[in-house]
Amino acid sequence: MPEMKLGAVESRFAEIIWENEPLHSRELVKLCEGELKWNRSTTYTVLRKLCDRGIFKNEGGTVTSILSRQEFYAVQSRQFVDDAFDGSLPAFIAAFTRRKDLSVEEAAEIRRMIDDAVEEG
Repeated sequence: MPEMKLGAVESRFAEIIWENEPLHSRELVKLCEGELKWNRSTTYTVLRKLCDRGIFKNEGGTVTSILSRQEFYAVQSRQFVDDAFDGSLPAFIAAFTRRKDLSVEEAAEIRRMIDDAVEEG
C-alpha cells in the first residue's frame, strides 16, 4: 500500500479537496492559488502525487476522493499503530493514557467504540 502520511502542506491541500469535492481541476488551481499561494504546476504535481498514493483521483478534469477524510485518517492511524507499536492497539492505548488523563466521558466513549467494534467484528 502506498504511504498514507501527509506533510503539513499536503494535509492542507487534501483538506481543500475534501471540503470542495467534486471540483474541477481548474477550480482546485484557483483555490490553491488563493489559500496556498501555489502556481498551477505545483497544484498539479501535488495532485498527481496524492492520486498515485490512492487518496484522490482526477478523471476528465474532475477531482474527487478515493478515500474519504475519515477513511484516510483511519488508514493513517492503523499505519501509526503498526509502525510504532507493532500493531498492538492495547500498547498504543497504554502509552496514550500514561500521558493524558481521560475524562469520565472520554472513557465511556472509548468503551462504546470498543463494544461497537466487537459487535461488528
